[in-house]
Amino acid sequence: MELSQVSPDLRALIRRIAPPAVDCWWNRAFMQGVFALMRARMDSVDLERVKAAGKGLRIYHPHKRQSRGALFWIHGGGFVMGCAAMDDRLCLSTADALGLTIVSVEYRLAPRHPFPAALDDCLAGWDWLQQNASRLDIDSRRVAIGGMSAGGGLAASLVQRVHDRGETPAAAQWLFCPMLDDRTAARPDLGGVSHFMWNDRNNTFGWRAYLDAEPGGANLPPYASAARREDLRGLPRAWIGVGDIDLFYDEDQIYAERLRSAGVEVAFAAVPGAPHGFEVWGAETDLAKAHVAGAQQWLGRLLS
Repeated sequence: MELSQVSPDLRALIRRIAPPAVDCWWNRAFMQGVFALMRARMDSVDLERVKAAGKGLRIYHPHKRQSRGALFWIHGGGFVMGCAAMDDRLCLSTADALGLTIVSVEYRLAPRHPFPAALDDCLAGWDWLQQNASRLDIDSRRVAIGGMSAGGGLAASLVQRVHDRGETPAAAQWLFCPMLDDRTAARPDLGGVSHFMWNDRNNTFGWRAYLDAEPGGANLPPYASAARREDLRGLPRAWIGVGDIDLFYDEDQIYAERLRSAGVEVAFAAVPGAPHGFEVWGAETDLAKAHVAGAQQWLGRLLS
């Protein structure tokens, strides 16, 4: 992929960032240390850590509450790395901008803990939020599920799993560049495309580690790959945002179209010239700020 395809707003940054080879355990360990240092703070939002629901939760309490709605958030990392603290900045910003509580979940990582470990941890976190809605002063019927990258894929799967239980459903799904479809990692035409930030090599390893099987195979268990679900009717409305040069662009666009065909209201935000995860590593750019602000406005209107 040529640098000229990247938005001018991001080119200076992308020149200095190479996608890590996540199939090497020492690279994952190094990145895990980097992610742990990506903590942020904001005077107008209090951070509470709770030892519950598996590996724990981070709860963001804005000083000025404007809504009894809430967001249940899931971090990314290709299923094989990452931690909730790496999204402190986005969660703090969203909690402050919208005046709503955010609960961010830690989950077990592959390949040590393949499917369904991560999704089980996310479900445990969701159940904890629902059970503690009164303590948090949250309307349990107005809780969106969101996530980025692999966290977006887990969020979409969690939405499906919660829906199928027939209990309190998610109010919405808020998905940033979601990793939805293992079949993308089985496409032979993508091996020669050097996608920025997250490429076919990393994607194949991430899915293989998570599924404990080769991606693209037949007869996956339910919820293992959100895009594999055939019946999308009755799922909550969705916001899906992704860069048009992201490896996940095709699968995200197809999922959005399938949701619409199933009668689900969808807002699809395609960002020209944006590689994977630019909302995080390019957070200070005008492009990322505008994208995140638009997503927050959508969520705020829905949960207000």
